[in-house]
Amino acid sequence: MSYITAAIWCAKAMTVAAPLGAARVALVAYTVVALAVIAGIGWRSWRQHRWGDAELPHDAASADDRHRFLGFATLLLCGLSFVAVVYSAFVIGVFGTCR
Repeated sequence: MSYITAAIWCAKAMTVAAPLGAARVALVAYTVVALAVIAGIGWRSWRQHRWGDAELPHDAASADDRHRFLGFATLLLCGLSFVAVVYSAFVIGVFGTCR
C-alpha cells in the first residue's frame, strides 16, 4: 500500500522534485497501523506461549506443547516483522521528494 501511494502521488505530481507532503502523512499512518497490528498479534502469541504452567522447552508430543510452540514461533515472527516494517519506514524520513 505504501509503494502504491507513493507511486500514484509522484505520478500525479508530474515533476521530478515534487515534495511528498500529504503522501508522507499517509505513509506514516500506514506504518503506525501496521506496527499496531503486529504488536497486537505479538501480544496474543505471547499469551499463547505462556499459557498454563508448563516449563520450557515446549517439545513434548502433546497438544498443549504444540499450542505453546506455535505461540512462540508466532511471537518470533512478529518481532522480525516489526523490525522489517521499522526498517522500511526509514525511507519516509530520508526521501523528501519524488526524485
